[in-house]
Amino acid sequence: MKNVGFIGLGNMGGPMAINLIKAGFSVSVFDLVPTSVERLTAAGAQAAATAEEAVQNVDVVISMLPASKHVESLYLGEAGLLAKIAPGTLIIDSSTIAPESTRKVADAAKARGLSMIDAPVSGGVAGAQGGTLTFIVGGSDTALVQARPLLEAMGKNIFHAGDAGAGQVAKICNNMLLSVLMSGTAEALQLGVDNGLDPSVLSEIMRKSSGGNWALEVYNPYPGVMENAPSSRDYEGGFLVDLMIKDLGLAMASALATGTATPMGSLARSLYVAHGDNGFGQVDFSSIQKLFQRD
Repeated sequence: MKNVGFIGLGNMGGPMAINLIKAGFSVSVFDLVPTSVERLTAAGAQAAATAEEAVQNVDVVISMLPASKHVESLYLGEAGLLAKIAPGTLIIDSSTIAPESTRKVADAAKARGLSMIDAPVSGGVAGAQGGTLTFIVGGSDTALVQARPLLEAMGKNIFHAGDAGAGQVAKICNNMLLSVLMSGTAEALQLGVDNGLDPSVLSEIMRKSSGGNWALEVYNPYPGVMENAPSSRDYEGGFLVDLMIKDLGLAMASALATGTATPMGSLARSLYVAHGDNGFGQVDFSSIQKLFQRD
């Protein structure tokens, strides 16, 4: 399992592929954006002219793509990669997509003698860069055993949620909660600032009190409070608002399918849609702070 084909080199996929190279894997890469490929070749990857070329003579194929339609288009159909990948190859899809899309691709892969796991990630760009991601896996025990050395090269936590699609279900539950806590944190910080408090002082008070949460610990949404957070670099990089809206759409679709009440998730989605409509779709999701600012 030393030869890897990696497809999708965005804010998350690029650093993940670099960590595989650092761990000694031979990595062939493809992305529709040439500069993304160039960054990886500078780090020691082999550039592939097409996705099909990237999966030739490899033991593992890893994909990190934006949405269900991209994953299905990549793998399925006569022109899809499943028809090009050698039997026995392991597929790891780390995209966050609809569970039913994952199951559709996994069933098609199994029919062609290919093992597949869905392994969406948590931890953001910083986690991808630092190799500290959390992988939430759906698939067989056997496939996870095969995948584990690669996942360990890119992350520090690996959870097996269940069969195919289970990783996606757990991931969209996590991201729904993340949207709620980030919105609530931004709202509380703005209330304090509007009443004359220093956001850094208030953040520390809440971090050490019952309102403490992940955003306050490592991803503060208020500018200038946390040096390495996207909020302190004008919300550039990180996890895009448009992607959060996409993930919340997946959560709402799952809730509708199961009849689950998600009033807070629904409200968070409405807030993020409004924020995206205000022109913030391509910046980090912690920029929801701006939705609460008077100016």
